[in-house]
Amino acid sequence: MSPNDATTTPGHSPRKPPPHPADDTSAALARLLRLLGAIERAGNKLPHPFWLFGILSALLALVSWGLAAADVSAADPAGGEDVVVRSLVSVDGVRSMITDAVTNYATFPPLGTILVVMLGVAVADRSGLLTAMLRAGVAKVPARWMTFAVAFTAMVSHVASDAAYVVLVPLGGLAFRAVGRSPVLGIVVAYVGVSAGYDASPLITPMDAVLSGLTTAAAHTVDPGYSVTPLSNYFFSLGSSVVLAAVITFVTEKVLAKRVAALPPEAEEAEDDDAGLGGLELRSEERRGLRRAGFTLLVFLGVVVAAMIPSGSPLRGEGGSIVESPVLTGIAVVLGVLFALLGAVYGRAAGTVRSGRDIPDFMAQGMREMAPILVLFFAISQFLAYFKWTGVGQVLAIRGADLLKDLGVTGPVAFLGILVVCTVINLVMTSGSAMWALVAPVFVPMLMLLDVPPEATQALYRIADSCTNAITPMSAYFIMALGFLQRYRRSAGIGTLASLTLPLSVAMLVAWTLFFYAWWALGIPLGPGAPVR
Repeated sequence: MSPNDATTTPGHSPRKPPPHPADDTSAALARLLRLLGAIERAGNKLPHPFWLFGILSALLALVSWGLAAADVSAADPAGGEDVVVRSLVSVDGVRSMITDAVTNYATFPPLGTILVVMLGVAVADRSGLLTAMLRAGVAKVPARWMTFAVAFTAMVSHVASDAAYVVLVPLGGLAFRAVGRSPVLGIVVAYVGVSAGYDASPLITPMDAVLSGLTTAAAHTVDPGYSVTPLSNYFFSLGSSVVLAAVITFVTEKVLAKRVAALPPEAEEAEDDDAGLGGLELRSEERRGLRRAGFTLLVFLGVVVAAMIPSGSPLRGEGGSIVESPVLTGIAVVLGVLFALLGAVYGRAAGTVRSGRDIPDFMAQGMREMAPILVLFFAISQFLAYFKWTGVGQVLAIRGADLLKDLGVTGPVAFLGILVVCTVINLVMTSGSAMWALVAPVFVPMLMLLDVPPEATQALYRIADSCTNAITPMSAYFIMALGFLQRYRRSAGIGTLASLTLPLSVAMLVAWTLFFYAWWALGIPLGPGAPVR
């Protein structure tokens, strides 16, 4: 018997061989799958966000009644006056809920902004401009740059909102396959880039309009005149998109490429697009459309800049200010017009826009897709209005800020707490607008009282709202990405996708958090006229 063989002696059990590293990996994956299953079961028990905010409104009514009965109040540090909680379960409360319902909805800050932006985005989307841009972004990239190209294109794709998943995830597989790499890797890179980096983009996206509107509404608890624009996090978002694309590239090449290569051999399904090339190459009319749209963009920007040069220009703000100019404060209109113009120019060249009536038709189609958001906005707008009317949010923010001051908690420590709380919530509530509507009325005013600008709190939320999107089974796009994965690997399951997305999600969360702290420490503005501290 060799020394490596198990031996037995009287009264002793056979020696067991040391655990194989693969066994540890399998055990860790099994624990992850159990955790994901528990998250999925818990999340499935949550009601639709519309009903969730209805339930929260009912709970707020009960809480406000109890706090009002106990005469709970807090001293407003700004004006020195006491903020007293008012009960929704009162004559004035009931009257307010009925008579102000329409006003609450019509004046909801994100409502008009997102509608105006989406009118233009709908034209750009329906004309085929956005899809052509994404395909052009990875069509002729050298193999060594493909990972970064797909990851960064994913950051750009956020301008197309959720449509980015449908377009870019399969496109990632085709792009990697076209350069002789595993399409499984391409699908994972594209999916993680879109989902885990959802709130980072080098372009202004519809989500910027939604978040800034909700942040403005929350900031009004402390300062009724405060305004957060869709450009308030632009500098940070632009920098984040580059950092996250680099992180995805590093982890993919150093970890995931080896992981995919170590998967058991399995025949890949053939695609009907000539090895993926047909899905990437642009037709001549599409290339012509992109060239004309690009030229139109340069002319548009040139005209706007030239018009803002004179000190007395109507496009400048009071006193000749550029930060407070109509171009920036009314950026929703500018973006809406720009997207519509570029979509129309592209469509005429590519043949997707045949007459002037196509433009309003595209807008109408885009508005039909907005219906679920408009319904959700009604419930959210009422809840936020109740929260403000009762004074519960303001009292909670003041008391919370006082508690943090008494405990000696500074901004950086509070930042970490917000990141943890929102990241955990994001595993179950995957709707970014719904979650921000829930936590913004507390976190934004509380940190304002600690001298942290609303724009900084919103930037923190971007991190927490994004990184865990790629691993939560509560996301419908997780299952969609798995379906695309199974086109190339039939045996792939939830565990396969989770084992590939988890390293990327964790690395992005850590790197993005450190990036924010560095940005905050250096005091770099988050956007035009938006200080970080």
